[in-house]
Amino acid sequence: MNRRPRVWPLVVLLVLLATVATAYWQRLAIYDWQRLRGYEAPAEIATLATETTMNESARRLFYVHRPLLNDRTQFTQNCSDFGEHTIVLGCYVSQTGIYIFDVQDERLQGVEQVTAAHELLHAAYDRLDTSERTRIDELTEQVLTSLKDQRIKDTIENYRKRDPMVVSNELHSIIGTEVRELPEDLETYYKKYFNDRHVVVTYSEKYESVFTERKNKAEAIEQELQGLKTEIEQRQNTLEADRKGLDRDRSGARTEPQIDAFNARVTAYNADIRELNSMINHYNQLVEQYKAVSLETQELFKALDSRPTL
Repeated sequence: MNRRPRVWPLVVLLVLLATVATAYWQRLAIYDWQRLRGYEAPAEIATLATETTMNESARRLFYVHRPLLNDRTQFTQNCSDFGEHTIVLGCYVSQTGIYIFDVQDERLQGVEQVTAAHELLHAAYDRLDTSERTRIDELTEQVLTSLKDQRIKDTIENYRKRDPMVVSNELHSIIGTEVRELPEDLETYYKKYFNDRHVVVTYSEKYESVFTERKNKAEAIEQELQGLKTEIEQRQNTLEADRKGLDRDRSGARTEPQIDAFNARVTAYNADIRELNSMINHYNQLVEQYKAVSLETQELFKALDSRPTL
């Protein structure tokens, strides 16, 4: 009796292998489907996606990570591994979530939008294949080399000192959200995520200007105070010499012309005293202004500080 070849076990094995291979190849799509099934973004999260002009695929990736606005306590719990000694406004936890610190100060409008876009780009970077990641890393490094914004350069250098391995990832997010002018290749790349990346950059510039304006104002007041202090001291020295001269010459004025001349000196001296007092009052007002600007800056930094209070 002739036996037919047993092909069914082989077919089944091939189907199983193909199924496993397909599942592995499509693992991210399957993961995304599971995460998004039944998910409805909270209104404030949907607003952030809209305000940062995330396109459909970016919004999908954003929602896959179930982004949340956290108060200080929640944020500390969700982002505990992201440094206790630095101010962190958001964190991306791979395969878990995106967490954004809920900044309540209305003067800092824009910071949550930039943070949302920044963390989205971390999630996007996580999914780049090796060749594309290498290409983008080279482009962002070129931008950093030619960058004139010292604040951003200092930020990247701080990352480099703490952990050089994260620099490329951070560059990818920072350049995409905070640098206005980019090479065409890089601008085209970021269009994969944002319909208008410059909207995000405008948010960044808006809240950074809050600090820049106060920094410039404090420096201007400080410079004026230094100049005014020098002038006050010089006038005080001059007036002290004038006072001694008046005391010395007081008894020598006997004739009417001498008395008139002496009285004129006294009048001028008194006018100089009033002018000096006016300068001192202005100096004191500037000191109060400087204190107010400093206090306001401290309040702004405190509003951004997600670290737990002691």
